[in-house]
Amino acid sequence: MRPWSPSRRFALAALACTAVLRVAGAAGVAIVDVTVVDVDGGRDAPHRTVLVDGDRITAIVRASDARIPDGAVRVDGRGRWLVPGLVDMHVHLFNIVSHRAPNDWALPLFVANGVTGVREMNADAASIALLEQWRRETDAGERIAPRVLAAGIAAWVREASDAPAAIAAIGDGGADFVKVFSEVGAPQWQAILAAAQERALPVAGHVPASVTLLEAAARGQRTDEHLMQAYEACSSIEDTLLRERAGLTGDALAALRDAQESRALDAFDRGTCARIARRLAASGQWQVPTLVLPWVETHRGTAPDADPRWLLLRADERTRWSRILGDIAAHPDPLARRRWEVSRAITATFHRAKVPIMAGTDAPMPEVYPGFSLHDELERLVDAGYAPRDALRAATLAPARFLGITATSGTVAPGKRADLVLFAADPLRDVRNTRRIDAVLLGGRLLRRADLDALLRPGPPRDDAR
Repeated sequence: MRPWSPSRRFALAALACTAVLRVAGAAGVAIVDVTVVDVDGGRDAPHRTVLVDGDRITAIVRASDARIPDGAVRVDGRGRWLVPGLVDMHVHLFNIVSHRAPNDWALPLFVANGVTGVREMNADAASIALLEQWRRETDAGERIAPRVLAAGIAAWVREASDAPAAIAAIGDGGADFVKVFSEVGAPQWQAILAAAQERALPVAGHVPASVTLLEAAARGQRTDEHLMQAYEACSSIEDTLLRERAGLTGDALAALRDAQESRALDAFDRGTCARIARRLAASGQWQVPTLVLPWVETHRGTAPDADPRWLLLRADERTRWSRILGDIAAHPDPLARRRWEVSRAITATFHRAKVPIMAGTDAPMPEVYPGFSLHDELERLVDAGYAPRDALRAATLAPARFLGITATSGTVAPGKRADLVLFAADPLRDVRNTRRIDAVLLGGRLLRRADLDALLRPGPPRDDAR
């Protein structure tokens, strides 16, 4: 895969902002008289001045005591709230199956929405090489993009004996983790885990439909995405459903799981779910529920091209969305409403049991707009009983803890990386205020509101699908 040049819209927006980024990064930034939000302990600090030099926060002092360096770019923080940069822990920047161009069109959309970090969930070796190029360009101020904090490569093996070679190739390809999907059979999954542990590679992704959620957690699968197997685990018929799937793999396994879904949803049991949640919390496995997916399924209204964000998609992505959404319109899903209700109930139960949860969206699934959808996910977490601070933690400190980067990320503190979002209204009072972004600092480089708006300005249609 050769490096793919940015679309015209992205290139023009990047040129418009590059001078601002370089000046701010070179001279330093002072965010004056702001409320610093403590996403962890709730000890918010009003009337603070935050000093940034290069890509690091150098000091946080009382605004009345601040000595702002000569030449620093001042940002008015009065009546504003500062939080760590948001992280989307489940995105797709590459089109491995369709072989379309990478989704570099999405990168500025993330940043414009305060998303300064993402986790890529399905790359390959060539894609990871391209990520390195994007990182260099972003660090040099030549590209506006979130940091890709981790990237995984999927393990597909027909036989368990194929796992060591597959995992070796994934490790040699530069992956940070091994991705698994629902279709993996139990013997193959066990072999993938064993081979990955030999290479010290974490395994994350879908808990396969052939194993239970608690077994996956006990054996060391680090994350479960989309609540896979949580529906079964929180039902009164998990054993029956898994017995019926025994010995299956691939498309046959996925087809039976889909055919069983209505039974699993109807058998949801709060008491069972609470017991599962307590055991899951003790296991250390993290959940990325992507609640925005079942929520979108039940809240589709007008035609997608009526959404002003539609023109922010690259032409080939609009074509993909139109095809999928047309098929959905022709074949409505009778389970959509129930799936959303059960997803919210499971997430609420997990939250009460202190199961660690991170915010992720699966962007760019149809109607899951990159960047914008993370704010949808925060709102859905609040729908599931999260306080706004808890929801913010799921998109800031929780990813940093999971990734082992709390020394540099996850909170607003001296010495940490200056990936920051400045809100014009209190996100702790109403999580919808996370959409009211005044400015973003991307590795210490300042993007004011006008710069962010430039990233959201659609350009002429262009199809980069080649």
